[in-house]
Amino acid sequence: MDYQAFAGSQEESKSSVQRFVTKVYGWMCAALLTTGFVSYYVVSNEALLRRIFQSPGTLMILVIAQLGLVIGLSAAINKLSTTVATAMFFLYSALTGITLSSIFLVYTHESLTSTFVITAGTFGAMSFYGYLTKKDLTSMGNLAFMGLIGIIIASVVNIFVKSTFIYTATTYIGVLVFVGLTAYDAQKIKQMARFLNPESSEEQKGAIIGALRLYLDFINLFLMLLRLLGRRR
Repeated sequence: MDYQAFAGSQEESKSSVQRFVTKVYGWMCAALLTTGFVSYYVVSNEALLRRIFQSPGTLMILVIAQLGLVIGLSAAINKLSTTVATAMFFLYSALTGITLSSIFLVYTHESLTSTFVITAGTFGAMSFYGYLTKKDLTSMGNLAFMGLIGIIIASVVNIFVKSTFIYTATTYIGVLVFVGLTAYDAQKIKQMARFLNPESSEEQKGAIIGALRLYLDFINLFLMLLRLLGRRR
């Protein structure tokens, strides 16, 4: 057996995985910057802000467009060109920035900043854990996904019953769910890298869909923590 060739192959595979993971997190950070920039722009434009949030129809169209984009991108990623997939990803992050701009009016800037820092630290730690651990996190991912379904159902019910207990319970559970999903998705992205052809369109689209998953984990974890830690104006 040529051990030198085997070691070289192993090192090349490890380098390929690291490049892919770096690319995924790079796309995710770019999307977060897009969301932050758009949110700041909207909240700085009083006329635009009123037009969006004083018109239920406009806000509903934006929310439906968001859902359509994230579902369409996830379901049709293999059929889309790299350019279209990338454009959809950044359009989704921009629309999220528009709909999230209202948090600047509800919470103090100090609590938004501190919650963002806590979210980034938690997200980074769980991503690091998911990337390095040898333990299979599939069961954690499945449990977190079931918890997510429960949160969605409970949140819809709470629109009508307006229960403080349900609101609080879904918030605490939501933090645990997105912490778990962050570690699970980080591990899955690392595993995905081993099956993708480097520098191919398949790898590029894999990076986009991986970035989308991490982006959703980060945004939702931030919103859940903001419910708990945010100070209202």
